[in-house]
Amino acid sequence: MDFELSPPARDHLANLQEFMDTHVYPAEPVYQRQRAEAGRDDHTLPPVMEELKAEARRRGLWNLFLPDVSGLSVTDYAPLAELTGRSPVLAPQALNCSAPDTGNMEVLHMFGTPEQRERWLDPLLDGRIRSAFAMTEPDVASSDATNIATSITRDGDEYVINGRKWWISGSADPRCAVFIVMGQTDPDAPVHRRQSMVLVPRDTPGLEIVRSLPVFGYEDQEGHCELRFTDVRVPATNLIAGEGEGFAIAQARLGPGRVHHCMRAIGMAERALELMVRRAAERVAFGGPLARQGVVRQQIAESRLAIEQARLLVLKTAWLIDNHGAKAAHTEIAAIKVAAPRVAVDVIDRAIQVHGGAGVSDDVPLALMYAHARAMRIFDGPDEVHLRSMARREIKRVTGDGAATTAASGGSAPR
Repeated sequence: MDFELSPPARDHLANLQEFMDTHVYPAEPVYQRQRAEAGRDDHTLPPVMEELKAEARRRGLWNLFLPDVSGLSVTDYAPLAELTGRSPVLAPQALNCSAPDTGNMEVLHMFGTPEQRERWLDPLLDGRIRSAFAMTEPDVASSDATNIATSITRDGDEYVINGRKWWISGSADPRCAVFIVMGQTDPDAPVHRRQSMVLVPRDTPGLEIVRSLPVFGYEDQEGHCELRFTDVRVPATNLIAGEGEGFAIAQARLGPGRVHHCMRAIGMAERALELMVRRAAERVAFGGPLARQGVVRQQIAESRLAIEQARLLVLKTAWLIDNHGAKAAHTEIAAIKVAAPRVAVDVIDRAIQVHGGAGVSDDVPLALMYAHARAMRIFDGPDEVHLRSMARREIKRVTGDGAATTAASGGSAPR
């Protein structure tokens, strides 16, 4: 395996590092102040973010996540995603590389009709609008996507949508112009052919944004909302790909996106480790810097060890996707979704401990990063689902017993 970056990727990485140092990190307190001045429940974009977006575009740091646009491989993009993870609120959005837009753009790029791409993909790529992905529901265990109960019923030249969704990231932002909604079009079809995806414009009658849900008390600018769909009607041409294709689209959406998420988590861990080391070197207790304490040195060393291991696993996964496709990397894609957030949570937690009371304040970014990293162990599939998938494949690899793996899985998890 070769993780060497291409020359364009190396240029982008150097450019991005300078952008982070000269623009993104200095903008963090400005962003925090502007959000505070606007108020907790205000979800408009702070002005400093538009300045960052303009500078990123000027530098050519725009839509780097999409290979057909940027020319970068998944392996090329991985260290760029890691670097943006060091400032997870500002940097990804500044580069137009933040979720859920990246996954939605990939869906439209891969499966959208020319008309759908013109109406929604082009303005998303241009950063003029944002989008949301409405899959998770409050009334069912959405860790098993086959449970999704929202109905999408054909009625002549329209689809009628009824149901509830929640934790729909990005939907409180007034720039969120369209939702990709996953629901059942045929409850009697085989279990993985019941789901479909449709595009629902924000202003469609019957679509209600009920509330924005905080994460560990943090109210993100983009918001994570509960939605209600009551007889929502959209043209049949808003269907993506075809009826029954929702599950396959969801799986296709997850491969490279998991690499992006996990490298950003590693970026958070790297920044937390850096903050931990600086704090340990500067803070004096019991007659000397904390960095002289054996327990603190062990925390630093364990953090470095864990970060390096996780990064190599994610890079291996990126290389497999580039060279053999996402299907060949199924086990690794599941593994990194467990490993990277775990590492980030552990390293950030150690950094908080070394900072003491300052670590749980907003004076340093650790508490906010911890909230995001801990939530990663739930969103995009909880750890248990990915471990279950890995175990099923490992049992089959060793025993060759497909029946045993089906029994172990209950036959319902994504394959």
